[in-house]
Amino acid sequence: MPINRDASFLETMPANLAVQFLDRAKTSGPLEAYRFPAGNGWESVTWAQVGERVRNLAAGLMALGIEPEQRVAILSGTRYEWIVADLAIVCAGAATTTVYPSTGGDDTAYILADSGSRLIFVEDDSQVEKVAAHRAELPELATVVSLTGGGTEGVLSLADLEKLGAEHLAANPTAIDDQATAIGADQLATLIYTSGTTGKPKGVRLQHKSWVYEGESIKSQGILDESDLQFLWLPMAHSFGKVLLSTQLACGFATAIDGRVDKIVDNLGVIQPTFMGAAPRIFEKAYGRIITTVAAEGKKGIFDKAFAVGLEVRALQAAGKSVPLPLKLKFKLFDKLVFTKVRARFGGRIKFFISGSAALNREVAEWFNAAGLVILEGYGLTETSAGAFVNHPDQNKIGTVGVAFPGSEVRIAADGEVLIKGPNVMEGYHNLPEATAETLVDGWLHTGDIGELDADGHLRITDRKKDLFKTSGGKYVAPTAIESQFKAVCPYVANMLVHGNERNFVSALITLDPDLIAGWAAENGLEGKSYAEIVTSDACKAMVAGYVEELNSRLNRWETVKKFVILERDLSIESGELTPSLKVKRKVVETNNKELIDSLYV
Repeated sequence: MPINRDASFLETMPANLAVQFLDRAKTSGPLEAYRFPAGNGWESVTWAQVGERVRNLAAGLMALGIEPEQRVAILSGTRYEWIVADLAIVCAGAATTTVYPSTGGDDTAYILADSGSRLIFVEDDSQVEKVAAHRAELPELATVVSLTGGGTEGVLSLADLEKLGAEHLAANPTAIDDQATAIGADQLATLIYTSGTTGKPKGVRLQHKSWVYEGESIKSQGILDESDLQFLWLPMAHSFGKVLLSTQLACGFATAIDGRVDKIVDNLGVIQPTFMGAAPRIFEKAYGRIITTVAAEGKKGIFDKAFAVGLEVRALQAAGKSVPLPLKLKFKLFDKLVFTKVRARFGGRIKFFISGSAALNREVAEWFNAAGLVILEGYGLTETSAGAFVNHPDQNKIGTVGVAFPGSEVRIAADGEVLIKGPNVMEGYHNLPEATAETLVDGWLHTGDIGELDADGHLRITDRKKDLFKTSGGKYVAPTAIESQFKAVCPYVANMLVHGNERNFVSALITLDPDLIAGWAAENGLEGKSYAEIVTSDACKAMVAGYVEELNSRLNRWETVKKFVILERDLSIESGELTPSLKVKRKVVETNNKELIDSLYV
């Protein structure tokens, strides 16, 4: 089946997100819209129920004086209430300012002040206190609404806001519909803050047309419909999570929501979704856990044989060649003995996963594919409303991030930088005209990523423009490519950061997955030891050294890792070394470990 690159849907797209949501709530009224944890089980709501609640909340915002394009912030983890708050903001004609719940008080205050947010939805009392501590710095912030509490002095509850909205609608029955139809396609819908080079976050201005385009573009591919069930755990303050919400409005499928990362595996078994979006770290962690578990259970032999057959079959299929009968029979046997059990770990109904936010290791993707678990890698930035490229189930080229969304343009600059133009590209950075002018040139977004296009238009990202470094010997090194390869080689790795800029050799900082390395320790005489004690042991260092040697055998001589250090703790969101979507903040890690890195070159 050829990929649909027809962009005629641009002519019939909904005018804005509010109209798109209200139409969906009406046409899919009795169907399930969302599912979320409640007590020891899950609660489900229909599109009609969500529509009524959102109308009341939107009217409540209007009753409080929120006007079109004024900013309303959400400071919360991923949960059902985040969704209804966001939709209410949209339907009131305002714009959502997203704030990660892990954001510190100073940065939270900066974002609220820079955005000029008039009202904020907060998740719980701890977030109320975070905002209260900086309230004197926020003269424009008039109201705080708690998603899970409230009803106290100075803090409204969602129920309070709904009641206020119901009263407003009783006096103005058409208020929400009138407001929705008045919203222009170019009107500001979302402000998402990303880390800036100066250390202060930059607000990316995304318009209604961008989000509507994202959802309608994916809908036009015919790969998702009302029969699907999404599991959504990604941070909604991140563009990857937001684009999945836009896709749901376009396609009408139901979404099960739970932002607790430690519950992902358990939830997959209970929810049994048909698709899920995730960062590469989730797939790498699952791969490592299965590999180490199989080895501990003494089943490595049959698994290795099964995946050797699976990889051979998938390679033939990808090349458009027929699978010989003997190989086909072997594959059928191994599918029954091995692959069905692997798929069962993910709920047993997955049509495909979507991977974004960072580069996915090719070998990990091929391993999942061999077991019948397709991972569609995509690519985009906050500045492109998340999605700009994605693979298609019927033409999934592993190692690429797919083709450009229909209606968008891409070109590769002379220095290899990927440039993008289309409806999904941001309006600009909030209050930063110079930064906007540097990034948006004649309508083309300069992504900062280096890539190449193949004959079919599939894009392969090779590295970040700013991450490439040159050794003192004059050789260029692409660190992310080396780091990605190590994640396929070593099942225990959590993160690897390669260094060597203007140095005479390449070195690396390594962290190990705490859960997986604890299992290894139990089998190697270190049971009960702390993470730091395990990773600093001679046995662990020797084990990791073996995997580094295997990595080096795949690299050019000047790329090989001559020295490495295993850090005594893993990277974390709390330390500021990982983004909420689990992407490594390279500069922060390098700064935090400068002396350690320098010691490798003494």
